[in-house]
Amino acid sequence: MAYKLIAILLIICSFNLAACTQQSLERNKNQNNLEKITKHLKNSTDNYVMVAAHRGDWRNAPENSIQAIKNCIKMRVDIVEIDVRMTKDSILVLMHDKTIDRTTTGKGKITDWTLDSLKNLQLKNGCGIRTHHNIPTLKEAMLVTKGKILVNLDKCSGYMDLAYNVLKETGTVNQVIFKGSKDIDQVKEKYGDLLSEIIYMPIIKENTPYLSGHVDDFIIENKPLAFEVLFNDDDSPMFEMIQNIKNKGSRIWVNTLWESLCGEHTDDLAIDDPDGSWGWVIDKGANIIQTDRPELLLEYLREKGLHD
Repeated sequence: MAYKLIAILLIICSFNLAACTQQSLERNKNQNNLEKITKHLKNSTDNYVMVAAHRGDWRNAPENSIQAIKNCIKMRVDIVEIDVRMTKDSILVLMHDKTIDRTTTGKGKITDWTLDSLKNLQLKNGCGIRTHHNIPTLKEAMLVTKGKILVNLDKCSGYMDLAYNVLKETGTVNQVIFKGSKDIDQVKEKYGDLLSEIIYMPIIKENTPYLSGHVDDFIIENKPLAFEVLFNDDDSPMFEMIQNIKNKGSRIWVNTLWESLCGEHTDDLAIDDPDGSWGWVIDKGANIIQTDRPELLLEYLREKGLHD
Protein backbone atom coordinates (compact mmCIF):
# COMPACT_ATOMS: atom_id res chain seq x y z
CA MET A 1 0.00 0.00 0.00
CA ALA A 2 2.86 2.34 0.90
CA TYR A 3 4.52 1.68 -2.45
CA LYS A 4 1.31 2.63 -4.29
CA LEU A 5 1.04 5.85 -2.30
CA ILE A 6 4.65 6.73 -3.08
CA ALA A 7 4.08 5.99 -6.76
CA ILE A 8 1.01 8.22 -6.83
CA LEU A 9 2.91 11.03 -5.11
CA LEU A 10 5.77 10.69 -7.60
CA ILE A 11 3.34 10.92 -10.51
CA ILE A 12 1.71 14.02 -9.03
CA CYS A 13 5.12 15.61 -8.46
CA SER A 14 6.19 14.86 -12.02
CA PHE A 15 3.05 16.52 -13.40
CA ASN A 16 3.58 19.56 -11.17
CA LEU A 17 7.23 19.78 -12.23
CA ALA A 18 6.28 19.59 -15.90
CA ALA A 19 3.66 22.31 -15.44
CA CYS A 20 6.13 24.57 -13.61
CA THR A 21 8.76 23.97 -16.30
CA GLN A 22 6.27 24.86 -19.04
CA GLN A 23 5.24 28.04 -17.22
CA SER A 24 8.88 29.02 -16.78
CA LEU A 25 9.59 28.45 -20.48
CA GLU A 26 6.55 30.55 -21.41
CA ARG A 27 7.66 33.39 -19.12
CA ASN A 28 11.15 33.34 -20.61
CA LYS A 29 9.72 33.32 -24.13
CA ASN A 30 7.51 36.32 -23.40
CA GLN A 31 10.34 38.19 -21.69
CA ASN A 32 12.69 37.57 -24.60
CA ASN A 33 10.01 38.78 -27.00
CA LEU A 34 9.45 41.98 -24.98
CA GLU A 35 13.18 42.65 -24.90
CA LYS A 36 13.31 42.22 -28.68
CA ILE A 37 10.33 44.54 -29.20
CA THR A 38 11.85 47.18 -26.93
CA LYS A 39 15.13 46.95 -28.84
CA HIS A 40 13.27 47.65 -32.09
CA LEU A 41 11.45 50.61 -30.51
CA LYS A 42 14.83 52.13 -29.63
CA ASN A 43 16.18 51.68 -33.17
CA SER A 44 14.49 54.20 -35.46
CA THR A 45 16.09 53.08 -38.71
CA ASP A 46 16.13 49.27 -38.66
CA ASN A 47 14.24 47.25 -41.26
CA TYR A 48 11.38 46.30 -38.94
CA VAL A 49 7.83 47.62 -38.86
CA MET A 50 6.13 47.46 -35.47
CA VAL A 51 2.41 46.68 -35.16
CA ALA A 52 0.13 48.45 -32.69
CA ALA A 53 -3.35 46.96 -32.18
CA HIS A 54 -5.99 49.66 -31.74
CA ARG A 55 -8.08 49.02 -28.59
CA GLY A 56 -6.67 45.50 -28.57
CA ASP A 57 -7.96 42.77 -30.85
CA TRP A 58 -11.46 44.26 -30.79
CA ARG A 59 -12.80 42.33 -33.77
CA ASN A 60 -12.54 39.09 -31.79
CA ALA A 61 -13.16 40.38 -28.24
CA PRO A 62 -14.71 43.52 -26.73
CA GLU A 63 -12.50 46.57 -27.19
CA ASN A 64 -10.29 47.43 -24.22
CA SER A 65 -11.03 44.07 -22.60
CA ILE A 66 -8.57 41.70 -20.98
CA GLN A 67 -9.34 39.14 -23.67
CA ALA A 68 -8.60 41.67 -26.42
CA ILE A 69 -5.19 42.24 -24.82
CA LYS A 70 -4.50 38.51 -24.41
CA ASN A 71 -5.31 37.95 -28.09
CA CYS A 72 -2.68 40.54 -29.04
CA ILE A 73 -0.07 38.86 -26.85
CA LYS A 74 -0.86 35.49 -28.42
CA MET A 75 -0.55 36.77 -32.01
CA ARG A 76 2.74 38.51 -31.06
CA VAL A 77 1.67 42.07 -31.71
CA ASP A 78 4.36 44.57 -30.65
CA ILE A 79 2.15 47.17 -28.98
CA VAL A 80 -1.40 47.03 -27.66
CA GLU A 81 -3.18 50.40 -27.55
CA ILE A 82 -5.72 50.86 -24.76
CA ASP A 83 -7.77 53.82 -23.54
CA VAL A 84 -7.83 55.07 -19.97
CA ARG A 85 -10.61 56.91 -18.14
CA MET A 86 -11.25 57.73 -14.48
CA THR A 87 -14.23 56.62 -12.41
CA LYS A 88 -16.18 58.66 -9.84
CA ASP A 89 -13.97 57.21 -7.10
CA SER A 90 -10.75 58.08 -9.00
CA ILE A 91 -9.87 54.60 -10.27
CA LEU A 92 -8.32 54.31 -13.73
CA VAL A 93 -10.18 51.85 -15.96
CA LEU A 94 -10.09 50.91 -19.65
CA MET A 95 -12.74 52.77 -21.62
CA HIS A 96 -12.58 54.76 -24.86
CA ASP A 97 -15.71 56.93 -24.63
CA LYS A 98 -16.61 59.43 -21.94
CA THR A 99 -19.85 57.49 -21.55
CA ILE A 100 -20.37 53.76 -21.10
CA ASP A 101 -23.44 53.52 -23.37
CA ARG A 102 -21.77 52.16 -26.53
CA THR A 103 -19.48 49.53 -25.05
CA THR A 104 -21.28 48.28 -21.92
CA THR A 105 -24.70 47.26 -20.64
CA GLY A 106 -24.88 50.48 -18.59
CA LYS A 107 -25.59 54.12 -19.44
CA GLY A 108 -24.18 57.48 -18.44
CA LYS A 109 -20.85 59.18 -17.92
CA ILE A 110 -18.07 57.02 -16.54
CA THR A 111 -17.27 59.80 -14.06
CA ASP A 112 -20.71 59.20 -12.49
CA TRP A 113 -19.99 55.55 -11.77
CA THR A 114 -17.86 53.99 -9.03
CA LEU A 115 -15.66 51.00 -9.82
CA ASP A 116 -17.83 48.63 -7.76
CA SER A 117 -20.89 49.62 -9.80
CA LEU A 118 -19.04 49.33 -13.10
CA LYS A 119 -17.92 45.81 -12.23
CA ASN A 120 -21.58 44.73 -12.28
CA LEU A 121 -21.81 45.59 -15.98
CA GLN A 122 -20.80 43.54 -19.02
CA LEU A 123 -18.89 44.72 -22.05
CA LYS A 124 -20.45 44.63 -25.52
CA ASN A 125 -18.60 43.32 -28.57
CA GLY A 126 -18.04 45.17 -31.83
CA CYS A 127 -21.60 44.35 -32.94
CA GLY A 128 -23.09 45.77 -29.75
CA ILE A 129 -23.88 42.33 -28.31
CA ARG A 130 -23.53 41.74 -24.57
CA THR A 131 -20.65 39.46 -23.55
CA HIS A 132 -19.46 37.92 -20.28
CA HIS A 133 -16.46 40.27 -20.13
CA ASN A 134 -16.19 43.07 -17.55
CA ILE A 135 -14.54 46.50 -17.53
CA PRO A 136 -10.90 46.08 -16.44
CA THR A 137 -8.94 48.48 -14.29
CA LEU A 138 -5.64 49.78 -15.60
CA LYS A 139 -3.91 47.78 -12.87
CA GLU A 140 -5.58 44.55 -13.99
CA ALA A 141 -4.61 45.22 -17.60
CA MET A 142 -1.00 45.99 -16.75
CA LEU A 143 -0.61 42.80 -14.73
CA VAL A 144 -1.77 40.84 -17.80
CA THR A 145 0.73 42.62 -20.06
CA LYS A 146 3.65 42.55 -17.62
CA GLY A 147 6.79 41.25 -19.28
CA LYS A 148 4.95 40.35 -22.50
CA ILE A 149 4.08 43.31 -24.74
CA LEU A 150 4.46 47.08 -25.06
CA VAL A 151 1.40 49.15 -24.16
CA ASN A 152 0.26 52.52 -25.51
CA LEU A 153 -2.01 54.45 -23.14
CA ASP A 154 -4.45 56.76 -24.96
CA LYS A 155 -6.92 59.24 -23.40
CA CYS A 156 -4.42 59.43 -20.54
CA SER A 157 -2.67 62.78 -20.96
CA GLY A 158 -4.82 64.38 -18.26
CA TYR A 159 -3.68 62.00 -15.52
CA MET A 160 -0.33 60.59 -16.53
CA ASP A 161 0.88 60.97 -12.94
CA LEU A 162 -1.88 58.68 -11.63
CA ALA A 163 -1.26 56.15 -14.39
CA TYR A 164 2.46 56.29 -13.59
CA ASN A 165 1.68 55.32 -9.99
CA VAL A 166 -0.16 52.22 -11.27
CA LEU A 167 2.80 51.33 -13.49
CA LYS A 168 5.21 51.71 -10.58
CA GLU A 169 3.00 49.46 -8.45
CA THR A 170 2.84 46.78 -11.16
CA GLY A 171 6.46 47.08 -12.30
CA THR A 172 5.53 47.98 -15.88
CA VAL A 173 6.86 51.54 -16.34
CA ASN A 174 9.42 50.55 -18.98
CA GLN A 175 6.89 48.87 -21.29
CA VAL A 176 4.36 51.72 -21.56
CA ILE A 177 4.18 54.54 -24.12
CA PHE A 178 2.33 57.69 -23.09
CA LYS A 179 1.41 60.30 -25.69
CA GLY A 180 -0.07 63.76 -26.19
CA SER A 181 -0.23 66.79 -28.48
CA LYS A 182 0.91 69.51 -26.05
CA ASP A 183 4.32 71.14 -26.52
CA ILE A 184 7.13 70.12 -24.23
CA ASP A 185 6.89 73.21 -22.01
CA GLN A 186 3.20 72.52 -21.34
CA VAL A 187 3.90 68.88 -20.51
CA LYS A 188 6.78 69.81 -18.21
CA GLU A 189 4.67 72.46 -16.48
CA LYS A 190 1.95 69.94 -15.68
CA TYR A 191 4.07 66.90 -14.87
CA GLY A 192 7.49 68.26 -13.95
CA ASP A 193 10.24 65.66 -14.08
CA LEU A 194 7.89 62.79 -15.00
CA LEU A 195 9.03 63.04 -18.63
CA SER A 196 12.44 61.71 -17.64
CA GLU A 197 10.84 58.62 -16.05
CA ILE A 198 8.48 57.52 -18.84
CA ILE A 199 8.39 56.81 -22.58
CA TYR A 200 6.52 59.77 -24.07
CA MET A 201 5.41 60.05 -27.72
CA PRO A 202 4.46 63.50 -29.07
CA ILE A 203 1.57 63.66 -31.55
CA ILE A 204 2.11 66.01 -34.50
CA LYS A 205 -0.06 67.11 -37.40
CA GLU A 206 -0.08 69.83 -40.06
CA ASN A 207 -1.71 72.45 -37.82
CA THR A 208 0.53 71.82 -34.82
CA PRO A 209 1.67 75.34 -33.82
CA TYR A 210 5.31 76.06 -34.77
CA LEU A 211 5.60 72.48 -35.99
CA SER A 212 9.32 72.42 -36.75
CA GLY A 213 10.24 74.04 -33.45
CA HIS A 214 7.77 71.80 -31.61
CA VAL A 215 9.54 68.72 -32.97
CA ASP A 216 13.05 70.09 -32.34
CA ASP A 217 12.23 71.02 -28.74
CA PHE A 218 11.12 67.47 -27.98
CA ILE A 219 14.16 65.94 -29.70
CA ILE A 220 16.59 68.22 -27.85
CA GLU A 221 15.02 67.96 -24.40
CA ASN A 222 13.36 64.54 -24.35
CA LYS A 223 14.67 62.44 -27.27
CA PRO A 224 11.33 60.68 -27.94
CA LEU A 225 11.53 57.09 -29.16
CA ALA A 226 8.64 57.85 -31.55
CA PHE A 227 6.45 60.61 -32.96
CA GLU A 228 2.83 59.93 -33.91
CA VAL A 229 2.27 61.61 -37.28
CA LEU A 230 -1.22 62.51 -38.53
CA PHE A 231 -2.01 63.52 -42.13
CA ASN A 232 -5.07 63.46 -44.38
CA ASP A 233 -3.75 63.75 -47.93
CA ASP A 234 -0.90 62.44 -50.07
CA ASP A 235 0.78 65.86 -50.44
CA SER A 236 1.07 66.59 -46.75
CA PRO A 237 4.14 68.64 -45.71
CA MET A 238 4.50 66.16 -42.83
CA PHE A 239 6.40 63.80 -45.12
CA GLU A 240 9.25 66.32 -45.43
CA MET A 241 9.94 65.97 -41.70
CA ILE A 242 9.68 62.20 -41.32
CA GLN A 243 13.15 61.13 -42.47
CA ASN A 244 14.74 63.92 -40.45
CA ILE A 245 12.89 62.71 -37.35
CA LYS A 246 14.01 59.11 -37.96
CA ASN A 247 17.62 60.16 -38.50
CA LYS A 248 17.55 61.88 -35.12
CA GLY A 249 16.51 58.67 -33.37
CA SER A 250 12.70 58.57 -33.32
CA ARG A 251 10.36 56.07 -34.96
CA ILE A 252 7.35 57.20 -36.99
CA TRP A 253 3.93 56.02 -35.79
CA VAL A 254 1.14 56.20 -38.40
CA ASN A 255 -2.51 55.28 -37.84
CA THR A 256 -4.24 53.48 -40.73
CA LEU A 257 -7.59 53.49 -38.93
CA TRP A 258 -9.56 56.06 -40.93
CA GLU A 259 -8.99 58.74 -43.58
CA SER A 260 -8.55 61.80 -41.33
CA LEU A 261 -5.45 60.12 -39.89
CA CYS A 262 -3.77 58.74 -43.02
CA GLY A 263 -5.61 59.93 -46.11
CA GLU A 264 -7.03 57.08 -48.15
CA HIS A 265 -4.44 54.54 -46.97
CA THR A 266 -6.67 52.82 -44.45
CA ASP A 267 -7.08 49.28 -43.11
CA ASP A 268 -10.23 48.88 -45.20
CA LEU A 269 -8.25 49.59 -48.37
CA ALA A 270 -5.62 47.10 -47.19
CA ILE A 271 -8.07 44.21 -47.41
CA ASP A 272 -7.89 44.37 -51.22
CA ASP A 273 -4.75 46.47 -51.70
CA PRO A 274 -2.28 46.14 -48.81
CA ASP A 275 0.53 47.71 -50.86
CA GLY A 276 -1.64 50.77 -51.47
CA SER A 277 -2.35 51.10 -47.76
CA TRP A 278 0.29 49.69 -45.44
CA GLY A 279 2.96 49.52 -48.15
CA TRP A 280 2.36 53.17 -49.06
CA VAL A 281 2.76 54.52 -45.52
CA ILE A 282 5.86 52.34 -45.02
CA ASP A 283 7.37 53.84 -48.19
CA LYS A 284 6.66 57.28 -46.70
CA GLY A 285 8.65 56.37 -43.59
CA ALA A 286 6.23 54.75 -41.16
CA ASN A 287 7.81 52.03 -39.02
CA ILE A 288 5.05 51.74 -36.42
CA ILE A 289 1.53 51.19 -37.76
CA GLN A 290 -1.54 51.30 -35.56
CA THR A 291 -4.27 49.14 -37.08
CA ASP A 292 -7.73 47.71 -36.50
CA ARG A 293 -6.62 44.57 -38.38
CA PRO A 294 -3.47 43.41 -36.55
CA GLU A 295 -3.57 39.81 -37.75
CA LEU A 296 -3.75 40.82 -41.42
CA LEU A 297 -1.04 43.44 -40.99
CA LEU A 298 1.29 40.96 -39.30
CA GLU A 299 0.74 38.50 -42.16
CA TYR A 300 1.53 41.21 -44.72
CA LEU A 301 4.69 42.38 -42.94
CA ARG A 302 6.00 38.85 -42.48
CA GLU A 303 5.54 38.16 -46.18
CA LYS A 304 7.59 41.30 -46.89
CA GLY A 305 10.32 40.36 -44.40
CA LEU A 306 9.50 43.37 -42.22
CA HIS A 307 8.39 41.50 -39.08
CA ASP A 308 9.32 38.32 -37.25
